[in-house]
Amino acid sequence: MKMFKRAAVLVVSCGAVLAGCGAGPEAENQEIVSNLLEAGFPADDIQVVDGQVVVGNDAHVTLEASRELLQPGEGSKEQYATINRVGSSVTRICIHPTSTFNSYSRLIQGLDAAIANYNALGLRITFQRGGTGCSANITATTMSGTGGSAGFPSGGLPYGTINIGTGLQSYSAGVNKHVITHEIGHTIGMRHSDYYNRAISCGGPATSEGTAGVGAIPIPGTPTSDPNSLFNSCFSSSATGQFSQYDIIALNYLY
Repeated sequence: MKMFKRAAVLVVSCGAVLAGCGAGPEAENQEIVSNLLEAGFPADDIQVVDGQVVVGNDAHVTLEASRELLQPGEGSKEQYATINRVGSSVTRICIHPTSTFNSYSRLIQGLDAAIANYNALGLRITFQRGGTGCSANITATTMSGTGGSAGFPSGGLPYGTINIGTGLQSYSAGVNKHVITHEIGHTIGMRHSDYYNRAISCGGPATSEGTAGVGAIPIPGTPTSDPNSLFNSCFSSSATGQFSQYDIIALNYLY
């Protein structure tokens, strides 16, 4: 059974994901890193990849989100969640695949399955592929490799981009569904279920992404460890893309 680590190797234009990127991105990144350190993230969990600050190997952090991380609020009291959740004004989220994304049949199949995954839960937020009339929008684009990356919500809106590895075209529909469902989860505030010990899903030494006060309080009805969680850091080639029972409890608690 092959194990995959979620990669943070991005080939994305700066302006697509960082607000104000053209006006001093280096200075913005310095502030983001400073804010993350102040919030308690360990230094070795913070990376700058292709001009973007990443934590947990697959989660982008914008300047606005890093500033919100330092502000006390409801979003800092939830397990599986970090920084903020999507505001109540957002009820339907359109996910718009790029033309390149559309050229990979397994990725499109995985996106549709991931959307169905969330919509089947009856949350206050629903998703659709493409279209208009949504209260928030996410672009689905591609990256190299077999993982994915995304970011956390800010300003009451989901993160605006998910990046999915084109190498997933060679893997099952279940693996594609798993990776895309996982990355959509980040955009609405879901954190890795094993953030405190990535060895649970990745093997190797026990490493922590740092709690930073944004994911350490268990949600009622969920255990402190869920080896079956779709939101664990790493996944296997036998992944089916199904939520665990505790993933469902967590998502219903948040939304």
